[in-house]
Amino acid sequence: MSQFFQIHPENPQSRLIQQAVEILRKGGVIIYPTDCAYALGCHLGDKKAVDRIKRIRNLDDKHNFTLVCDDLSSISTYAKVDNQQFRLLKAHTPGAYTFILPATTEVPRRLLHPKRRTIGIRVPDNAIVSQLLSQLGEPIMSTSLIMPGEELPLTDPYEMRDILQHQVDLIIDGGYCGMEATSVVNMVDEVPFVVREGAGNTDHFK
Repeated sequence: MSQFFQIHPENPQSRLIQQAVEILRKGGVIIYPTDCAYALGCHLGDKKAVDRIKRIRNLDDKHNFTLVCDDLSSISTYAKVDNQQFRLLKAHTPGAYTFILPATTEVPRRLLHPKRRTIGIRVPDNAIVSQLLSQLGEPIMSTSLIMPGEELPLTDPYEMRDILQHQVDLIIDGGYCGMEATSVVNMVDEVPFVVREGAGNTDHFK
């Protein structure tokens, strides 16, 4: 049975944030709000937790996982970024974007696209996520909370509890945060291109 925390979206309660971080550190799978939609997340290095998320979403090994980061300072640890790419990232973070970049050796191989060796990087504009990441001290391995056979993510934390209370360790109710996924921008090649139109404005990448 999962725990259920109601966390204030603008002034997150530090006690609950600390408890959520401990759940992540112990290998837990959490549902948490972002600036676009709710997401599933776990500790970056925990294979069992990643496998649980794959089962919940019925994902195969070709799925591009995303590392949710607190700011750009940690991106160079996990992704290879040149000066031009960094300027684009800086101009669009935090925000409703996922950037596909070449991964460094710091990223566990099981999280990479098996052929392209890429990883998604994201810096959400959300106070709860920011506090979680600040206390955790490293990115959260993440994917949108879209159930198998569905096109849109779940939006109601109480519905999430009804469906997933036996499959996750924590559900964070951070209020309504939208139901549109991020815009995905591939920055592996010299010229960025938009893989998926979503919540973030993509005019600058066309």
